Amino acid sequence: MGVREEKEQLVAEIADRLSRSKATIITDYRGLNVAEVTELRKQLREAGVEYRVLKNTLTRRAAAQAQVAGIEEYLTGPSAIAFGFEDPVAPAKVLFDFAKKHKALELKGGVVEGRVVSAKEVEALANLPSREGLLSMLLSVLQAPVRNFAYAVKQVAEKQEAPAAE
Repeated sequence: MGVREEKEQLVAEIADRLSRSKATIITDYRGLNVAEVTELRKQLREAGVEYRVLKNTLTRRAAAQAQVAGIEEYLTGPSAIAFGFEDPVAPAKVLFDFAKKHKALELKGGVVEGRVVSAKEVEALANLPSREGLLSMLLSVLQAPVRNFAYAVKQVAEKQEAPAAE
């Protein structure tokens, strides 16, 4: 396989990731040492996020192939890309938390659920509760009326029993 075929195959792989990803976040990793990058990759992997250093030219071609427009402006300088295939909030959370502790990591922007987002929007996304947190909140909201109804039934039952006891 020649160099051209390898590049075409890599572009196809990146395009596939871009089209399957719920959240794609582009970062500038300059200034991070090997241990920090290793720690970041570990945290992202634990969150189900793939993190790859990719050539901007190949990523631009892949974005065009996957019909993901608008990320070209974030593909300048050294770029590493986080692909979140399950939870769109997970990559933003891990990257934002890591960037708070390691100023060398810069969030550039990306694509979330098909929409191009800036670094500020990635930060806002990172501050949202996780999918599990949202489901937990929803469950407690749904349980509240049932809990209140059960409490009211118990109170009525206790009132009805009180006169009988006297």
